[in-house]
Amino acid sequence: MRLVSYLDGALERVGVEHAGRVRSVEAMVPGGPRTMAELLAAGPGMMARLHLTADAPAPDIGTRLDELALLSPVPRPGKVVAVGINYLEHATEGGREAPAEPVLFAKFPTAVVGSGADITWDPGLTTAVDFEAELAVVIARDCRRVDVSAALDHVLGYACLNDVSARDLQFADKQFVRAKSLDSFCPVGPAVVTTDEIADPQTLSIRCLVNGQVMQEASTAEMIHGVAELVSFCSRAFTLEAGDIIATGTPSGVGWYRDPKRMLHDGDEVVVEIDGIGRLVNRCREETA
Repeated sequence: MRLVSYLDGALERVGVEHAGRVRSVEAMVPGGPRTMAELLAAGPGMMARLHLTADAPAPDIGTRLDELALLSPVPRPGKVVAVGINYLEHATEGGREAPAEPVLFAKFPTAVVGSGADITWDPGLTTAVDFEAELAVVIARDCRRVDVSAALDHVLGYACLNDVSARDLQFADKQFVRAKSLDSFCPVGPAVVTTDEIADPQTLSIRCLVNGQVMQEASTAEMIHGVAELVSFCSRAFTLEAGDIIATGTPSGVGWYRDPKRMLHDGDEVVVEIDGIGRLVNRCREETA
């Protein structure tokens, strides 16, 4: 099942996308949730009802996906937990060794936008904006101290994510939060694909394209710490709540470590593709304060 959040006029809606058309959950389950937050709060019983309805697709019913203003599938997650240095070749290109345990940092929820939104920055603040294609993990329900063997039971599904990074701020600050939390620096989408459609999150091809040129290409099989380990590791330190997002790290090929460097510029189109999930598309815009 492919869950999307979108604007219906000024109202946020959650819907199910099938064959390029979207039906609102509220229409599919009368009296059901209107938003992703309400859907998550309704719990597994509501999700099971929705699965039954979604398993009987109705052709040509609903709104065309390309006619909707998409939001991030989870428009305002409680937290975005990001993982650094989680692909060996990315560690190598940055002159680092593979970490024995996951390296965590945070992106502020105000950085989250959807597919089709602009990635914006003030060139007076940063002139070194970079792309990072990542698999996003969306948590289904609150969990704490989860064993690796049960970790995927707490996952709602997966999405594409771009961990946009202001490299000059990152290295000036010597930590990641400001550089990776500027408004619009966490595009997520286009949909959350539920776990019943992704049997193994460690078998997915992932790519990043800038203006149609492939810049990153890898498989999630190359992660140093896999999804189940990441969910378990995070939950040992803090509660993961329904709707939280884990950004699982980026492969090699980011712009900062290229020779010459390839930073993003006004007008660039950035695409994150993950097989079985879709294409997250965003345009870059410089906006002077």
